[in-house]
Amino acid sequence: MSHRFASFTRASVLAMAALLAGPAFAQQEPCIGNSGPLTGAAAFGGAAVKYGAEIAIDEINEKGGVLGKKLRLIQYDDAGAPPRGVDNTRRVAMSDKCIAILGGYHSTVGLAQVDLVNEIGIPYIGTIAANTKIIENEKSPNYMFRVSAKDKWVAHFLVEQAVKASKNGKIAFIYENTGWGNGAFPDIKAAMKAKGKELVAAETFNWNDQDMSAQVIRIRDAGADTLLIWGLDREGNQIVRSLDKVAFKPTMIAAWGLAGNLGELAGPLANGVRVMQTFSWLGEMDAKTKVIWEKIQKKHGLKDPTELKMGSGTANAYDAVYILAKAIEKAGAYDWKKVREALYQVEHTGLVANYKPAFDKADPERQDAILPEYYRLTAWHDGKLLPIAQTPYGKSQ
Repeated sequence: MSHRFASFTRASVLAMAALLAGPAFAQQEPCIGNSGPLTGAAAFGGAAVKYGAEIAIDEINEKGGVLGKKLRLIQYDDAGAPPRGVDNTRRVAMSDKCIAILGGYHSTVGLAQVDLVNEIGIPYIGTIAANTKIIENEKSPNYMFRVSAKDKWVAHFLVEQAVKASKNGKIAFIYENTGWGNGAFPDIKAAMKAKGKELVAAETFNWNDQDMSAQVIRIRDAGADTLLIWGLDREGNQIVRSLDKVAFKPTMIAAWGLAGNLGELAGPLANGVRVMQTFSWLGEMDAKTKVIWEKIQKKHGLKDPTELKMGSGTANAYDAVYILAKAIEKAGAYDWKKVREALYQVEHTGLVANYKPAFDKADPERQDAILPEYYRLTAWHDGKLLPIAQTPYGKSQ
């Protein structure tokens, strides 16, 4: 290495360090970044966040913006790839200088973002990805917040539903072999233990697996009549097809990875699959929900709420933007550190929940804003993911 090149490299490093520590980063821009899948099998997840965030931003800007500035959304594609999510986080923080970044669809991406978000010190507000350790990461101070579900709480919700649904008390679990799925396994076991029970079987699968017949046969032979599922729609499609192939029909209760397009992929085989969500746009809408849906419909040319895949993420993102906007107002500046502190002071009546407060600094579990009391059960029926009470499967609830 030449002396000239070495000097240039040292100068670059020193300049970057000064940039991160100095006043250049004391005032951020009125933009909100997001890294999500805009392409690939889960592109509907990136769209879900965009829909909710954009409508909230439009409404806020119509009222004058925040601290006299109009907000804007900057969204980058990570295609579900963790390295791209990390690169996008760096771009949002250091190039765009946004005041915050919204978390996207995949937990694997969210987990990869934890270190960089906290190293830089930009507030992150998750909107879909639910892995417990994204938020409960032992960082102090912790810049990771979430307006979404938390797997630890989801596990207890799903197990409670499974215990109610099971006739013989035998419950099995099948989950994806990723950071999201593997992180959920101990949560499910703990939730079962809290009910005085153990899983009769636990099976894994990989992304893009085309046949789960071996796994479901082992689950069937273990005597399970209820199956907990932790995976995404693409593999969920293969699970229900494998169950059909071996003529095994357990009650299926899933985390919200099956809330996107399972009905489209699996057709009638999806009927009866129950899915946890934080929000539903289907069925009867209250006045507030209807107004927001009509804005989404007009802005993005949607014809029917069934086109709003992963609708919980849309509602979560809508609420997250309002919570962030109130934090900026309380902070009195577009400043990462001040906004982070102000997030603990925000109260907000949102689409999903009544946040009082949104976050609690004294409780490490309460960097999550949506409490389990707001979780709800839906079910696939004739291609629609409806509140379970509006389906034939709700009679057993």
